[in-house]
Amino acid sequence: MEKSKILIIYTGGTIGMIEDPITGALNPFDFDHLQDHIPELNKLDVDLTVVSIEHPIDSSNVSPDTWFQLVTIIGEYYEIFDGFVILHGSDTMAYSASALSFLLEHVNKPIIFTGSQLPIGKIRTDGKENLITAIEIAAAKENGHPIVPEVAIYFEYSLYRGNRTTKVSSENFEAFQSPNYPLLAEAGVHIKYNRFAINKVTEHTFFVRQKICTHVASIRIFPGLQREVFQAISRLPQLKGLIIETFGSGNTPTHAWLSEEIMHLNQREVIVVNVTQCTTGAVSQGKYETGVHLERAGVLSGRDITFEAAILKLMYLLACDELSFEERKIYMERNIRGEMSNN
Repeated sequence: MEKSKILIIYTGGTIGMIEDPITGALNPFDFDHLQDHIPELNKLDVDLTVVSIEHPIDSSNVSPDTWFQLVTIIGEYYEIFDGFVILHGSDTMAYSASALSFLLEHVNKPIIFTGSQLPIGKIRTDGKENLITAIEIAAAKENGHPIVPEVAIYFEYSLYRGNRTTKVSSENFEAFQSPNYPLLAEAGVHIKYNRFAINKVTEHTFFVRQKICTHVASIRIFPGLQREVFQAISRLPQLKGLIIETFGSGNTPTHAWLSEEIMHLNQREVIVVNVTQCTTGAVSQGKYETGVHLERAGVLSGRDITFEAAILKLMYLLACDELSFEERKIYMERNIRGEMSNN
C-alpha cells in the first residue's frame, strides 16, 4: 500500500518554539527541518509535507482571518493529502477546531489539531508525543478509509471531537476535556479507537465556507447583574446573536426586566442561546421556573454544547445567507456537526 500523505499546517503556538542554548530565549524553529528536530518522525511510514499560514501567531491572536487561511489551505490540498495535522496554540484551539468543524462541510478526512504545553525544544516537552501520535491518527486507515474522518483535537494521549472540547488547565499536560462526549481515541501501547463515537464517512461532496458573522456577544449571568449592564451589550445596534451563560440546567433570576430585554432582542431578530456555566451536563429550560421564563421569552436551548462550539455555530449560521431567521433558530437547536447530543 502507498504511504499516507499528511499535510502539517503550522499556525504558531508553543509547540513550534525551540530554546536558544546560549540565551535561553524561545524562538520559532524552521519547520522545513522538522525531522531534524524530531528524528522519530523518520520512523513513521508516512509522507510528510509542512506548510505555514502567512504569519504564524500566538493563539491568543487567532481571528476569523486565521480560520479562513486554514480552510483555504485545506480546500486547496484536500484531494492531494490523506489527512491534515494543524499545529496550534492551546489557548484558543477549541475555538479554532469548532470553527473548522462548521466551515468545512462534509469532511471525509482527518483534520487533527494538536499543540503542547511546553515548547518542542524543551527536554520535558509534551509536543513530540502529541505531534507524532496526531500524525499517526491522521494517517490511520481501515479498509482504505480514514478511521477518523472529522475535525478533532489530540492532546496528552486523548483524541477529542473538536467541537466538543474545552481547555481546562493552563499548566497540566492534560489540558483539555470533552465534558459531554466520549473520547474518539485513547493512545497507550496501542491507539484504541472508540468507533461508536467517531463520525462516519459521508457520501456528500466536501465544501468550504469562508464567511462568518462576528456580530455576536456573550453575557455571563451572576447574582446582582444589573439591567444597565445587560443592556450595554444587548442594545448594540449591530448585534445578531447573543449567548447567555446561565446557572445549572439553564437557570437565571426571574427578573421581569430580563424577560423584557430578551423579548426585545427577539423582536429585533437577534438569536439568543442558553448555555450552562457548568462544565458537564446540559440546559433543560423546562425543568424549573427559573428556566421556563427564558423559554417563554424566546431563548433557544444550547443543551450540552460547549461555549466555544455555541459561539462558533452562531457565527456560522448567521453567515448562511440562504437561511431565514426562523431557519437559523431551528438549526441552532439541532445537532448539525456532532456538536450537541440529539436528545
